[in-house]
Amino acid sequence: MNGTADIERFALVAGVDEAGRGPLAGPVVAAAVVLDPDRPILGLTDSKAIGVAERLRLAEEISEKSLSWAVASAGPKEIDEVNILQATMLAMQRAVAALDTVPDHVLVDGNRCPRLPIPATAIVKGDATVEAISAASILAKVTRDREMIELDVIHPGYGFARHKGYPTRDHVRALAERGPCPCHRRSFAPVLSALQCRGMESRPTGR
Repeated sequence: MNGTADIERFALVAGVDEAGRGPLAGPVVAAAVVLDPDRPILGLTDSKAIGVAERLRLAEEISEKSLSWAVASAGPKEIDEVNILQATMLAMQRAVAALDTVPDHVLVDGNRCPRLPIPATAIVKGDATVEAISAASILAKVTRDREMIELDVIHPGYGFARHKGYPTRDHVRALAERGPCPCHRRSFAPVLSALQCRGMESRPTGR
């Protein structure tokens, strides 16, 4: 289904969103959240529209007040093997499967849903209009940002803590100078180009 769901007729609704489809490195992370209607959380909206401190505060409140929440990911190797869209769907499936409360319906940000054993609806810009999806957006981004900060320690010199793996000018320059590290997505054009310039073989893309 597509469009806005009549969520009032469902007892338990899970919101699902992802973070990290566009970066050149790191995982794509998905979150699923079942909010508690008796414990409202003020300020929920698209994670990209919130500052870092507010995202962290809201992420803590979401984890404390939600009936259920889960975060899952698909790593760079999986992204290269099946492509970023399918890896995103896989991460979403894993997040929903990890919920300890089974929802009646799943609301997914975007224009398509992963295959799930539960009815689901895709909602374009749902991260800004549906609170459960907003909550998932926040958890996914906070979790992925933390992972990229950890990867910055493991793989210094690329600036992962600053740009979180996105193709900034500094990141592309570091790729050209240092070559890709194990957490880079070899099926993405700038990484593939850096591999080819250094005479390295790329991983099969699955595209």
